[in-house]
Amino acid sequence: MAYASYEKLDRNIKTADLTNALGDARPARSPQGAVNIALIGSDSRAGTGGAYGKGYTSQQSDTLMVLHLSAGHKRATVVSLPRDSWVEIPSCDLGDGKTSQPTKAKINRAFAIGSSHGGVAGGAACAVKTIELNTGLHIDHFMEIDFSGFKNIVDALGGVRMCLPQGIEDKKASLSLPAGCQKLDGEQALGFARARYSLGDGSDIGRIGRQQQLLTEIVTTVRDKKLDAPALYRLANAATKSLTVDSGLGGLSGLLGLAQDFRDMPDRPTFVTVPNRPRSLEVPSDKANVVWKPAAAELFSALREDRPVSTTARPVNESENGAQRASATTASARGDFEVLGQGVRSREVVDG
Repeated sequence: MAYASYEKLDRNIKTADLTNALGDARPARSPQGAVNIALIGSDSRAGTGGAYGKGYTSQQSDTLMVLHLSAGHKRATVVSLPRDSWVEIPSCDLGDGKTSQPTKAKINRAFAIGSSHGGVAGGAACAVKTIELNTGLHIDHFMEIDFSGFKNIVDALGGVRMCLPQGIEDKKASLSLPAGCQKLDGEQALGFARARYSLGDGSDIGRIGRQQQLLTEIVTTVRDKKLDAPALYRLANAATKSLTVDSGLGGLSGLLGLAQDFRDMPDRPTFVTVPNRPRSLEVPSDKANVVWKPAAAELFSALREDRPVSTTARPVNESENGAQRASATTASARGDFEVLGQGVRSREVVDG
């Protein structure tokens, strides 16, 4: 029975081989077994019944992150790449011997270019090539999930608890939430992750902070809940059905290995956002996009060398890293984490 369940979950996972599409001209691999994984949240409306707008045929990377696992997988850093980042997009494989022209555009355009002819595999390949070109990081693996998949995972988990200092009304994100502590179901969690114009300054940068907090709550919920066997199976079934990963990750065994790595880590992942500034400082007419600051180069250099970074994206030495961990542990014990400007704060603060 257990073997049959394993086989079913393994078959759920969709895989894609990006080897040929990525080519040979790539950055050097990270040293000493460190691993970089591209996390792609696509805005595909497949399976949503038109709930998030009809007539959308292209797919873009609504969320784009790089997960860096240190050598020995004892430390994890999650770097958010703002979807409005104005970057170089290289030539990408379009199939049938055709390639796209190199261009400058929003970073989320890369997934749309590749997926227009190659589906998720093509989109992931172009997104990975774009990340590698602009960061110098060698991306070892990728994981992609769409709107419907994210909802299903949260629902299988039984929802996630969030505390809001103020109510949220965002028609574009199909979201209506009162102030206070509450459990979000999959639909609400997706809306919270997508909400932009009704919270903070309405920017993608503000939304990234909320997405990071939501991911933290999901990870915390998984680690803290005492799930029985049926609940674990429901969660695993929803997760595996929702993912497309590269064939080199190793299917279910690879995902289980990653899950074990996270469970064994002494500290939670460090979430950072690429240092950026409005592109309007250089191009006054562009009010929508951002460019990366020179400090981004220091961030990616540290990750290439498998060095820790702080939550402000600044490289830190080992002694500073130890102090940072101690500070984070103390803060966690006090429950004083707060992101009021991003429309969310921890349950400890609100619940007293």
